[in-house]
Amino acid sequence: MFPETIETNALVLARLSEANVDVLELYELFAASREDVSDVFEYVPQEPYASVYDARERLREADAAWDAGDAAQYAVYIAPGAVSDDPEDVDEAAALAGYTGLFPEWDRRTARLGFVLGKPYWGNGYAGECATALIGLAFDRLDLDVVALNHAEGNERSKRAIERVVDDVGGQYDGVLRNWRPVGDVIADHHRYTVTRAQYQRSLEGT
Repeated sequence: MFPETIETNALVLARLSEANVDVLELYELFAASREDVSDVFEYVPQEPYASVYDARERLREADAAWDAGDAAQYAVYIAPGAVSDDPEDVDEAAALAGYTGLFPEWDRRTARLGFVLGKPYWGNGYAGECATALIGLAFDRLDLDVVALNHAEGNERSKRAIERVVDDVGGQYDGVLRNWRPVGDVIADHHRYTVTRAQYQRSLEGT
């Protein structure tokens, strides 16, 4: 149902699974001991990894959701050549940057999407590339009607990334979802944006 890999201009999205992802690399990117990890998870309803076991469980959960058709989750890798044309830099360019996912609600013909990137990979447009690729997956392959993107109140970085994507694909801002999602001890308000299949098609046609 879901493609095992998706390529964009700068990224390779590979199925988030034990078969594809080095669990140590995933752990090191989002380990609780990293100085910058609190910034990454400030608005994310997940916890940094306290151990390699936590990272392995994350991969197993993603695998199970994929097999059940509940979610298409991908590891985000920097595509070879996206950082440098020097062949010696390919290993650096192939580093794991984070993960992204599309979460269909089949009975509503809708999906929501999300992404979590390590802080060293912020500010390069990678979140937007992930979102655009998964929106295309939702409409072109899965035949869904609506894709939703949310960000928590106060998450200005995600707000900017989402607004750029929504503008590119012809979507819209729908409003505020009050007390929408627990993050730590807080129930966060979320801002919701959507794009319909018709809006997406018009954006491709330039109309």
